[in-house]
Amino acid sequence: MPDILFHYERVNPTSWAYLSSLLMLALYFKFNRVLSVRNVDLFLLILLAPGLLLVQWSWENKGADNALAIQHLGFLWLLATELILLLRLLVDNAMVRRPLLDPNLNAAGLMFMGSSLLFFLMANVVTGVPKEESLRPGRTTEEVRVEETVGEDEGSFATDGPGFFLLYRMPRIATQTVIKARPAEERAMALELDREERQIQDATVRVVAIFSHIMIVVGMLLIGYWHFDNITMGIAAATMYLLLPYTALWTGDVVHAVPAMLLVWSIACYRRPLVAGMMIGLTSGTIYYPAFLLPLWCSFYWNRGLKRFVAGVVLMLGVLVLTLAFTATNTEDFVAQLLQMFGLRLPTDANLQGIWQFWNPVFRYPIIAAFVAMSFGFAIWPFQKNLATLISCTGAIMAAAQFWHAYDGGVFIAWFLPLMLLMIFRPNLEDRVAETMVREGWWASRKKKQD
Repeated sequence: MPDILFHYERVNPTSWAYLSSLLMLALYFKFNRVLSVRNVDLFLLILLAPGLLLVQWSWENKGADNALAIQHLGFLWLLATELILLLRLLVDNAMVRRPLLDPNLNAAGLMFMGSSLLFFLMANVVTGVPKEESLRPGRTTEEVRVEETVGEDEGSFATDGPGFFLLYRMPRIATQTVIKARPAEERAMALELDREERQIQDATVRVVAIFSHIMIVVGMLLIGYWHFDNITMGIAAATMYLLLPYTALWTGDVVHAVPAMLLVWSIACYRRPLVAGMMIGLTSGTIYYPAFLLPLWCSFYWNRGLKRFVAGVVLMLGVLVLTLAFTATNTEDFVAQLLQMFGLRLPTDANLQGIWQFWNPVFRYPIIAAFVAMSFGFAIWPFQKNLATLISCTGAIMAAAQFWHAYDGGVFIAWFLPLMLLMIFRPNLEDRVAETMVREGWWASRKKKQD
């Protein structure tokens, strides 16, 4: 970063948590309506910061005597706060009255602040050093398997969907072309090639992280413009997303950003069931938790658009399966990747991390059962589904996944954070239902003309 801005020094995460919290209060706190729901939501989001800082400190100081105790406290704090946020997402459908509460800064000022924050965050990604776990998606599945076999990497393949590897094929090719474009006679020895391979992986992570965050911001702006009929609310939600300490801590982590991007764009494209289905299918191929969104989304499109939505999901999953078939080294590897992508295995109780390294893994099973029940329950509740239901219930499912995620569950806040912010700033969307907002399919329109 000092190479981009003269004598710039990064803000300490703890200092940024204080500063960003004060900025959020100045921009969004309704001083003339102290008891408003908006203010409660604001404090709930700020409450995420202490847990995140405790977890981050424990990871950076693993050798300290109290590191594990602090990590335990951090995950407890996170999950307690996320439980309250989950309840807030579930009860949002009952809040019919949605008074227009504009931010304390106008749209132009918010846009300037958001653009500045995005520049600083992306510059940090460019100049930062990717973590080893962030490089995992840029490697082949076989490389990850070898590391787990020799004990260098614990549980990554068992908890992260291999679909991530499929997503990184395209940016990896682009960065490889740029970095390795040099005359053949200047080819280096094996050590130099290894260094170049690391550069390719680094560049892949940076490209995907930057692209994902930009698309999250653009998607939130377009949702405000297209679906809320109020671009200011989209700008306000996107700026708050960039302000939160969580975004600054995990800006360069693609495991957080890519699913968030796809979920935001599935909401942005909800009027086109085929495209929305492709987004949900692609997200389910990267982390299988969004597969539990299918009952909710199918119920939303039940009266119009269901066939197109299901076709989009099946089409994208078929593309991912074909990609696995072409990239797998043998049949056994292909079957293992396929089962992992769809989550067709029993819940693991080995190498658990996050809160489950402190708790008895047996308690995960009733939580998983409750999660599955909630997922299928959204097929019938609420009976009349609209865009507001789609936003809040999608966020609720992704928030609930934190409680049984085997790999640092609780820190993947980006999976539901943009949806939570859109829920906070949304207007009344009771009229945004599939019957009126989704166009008839080509086949249905053709039959009507023939009749």
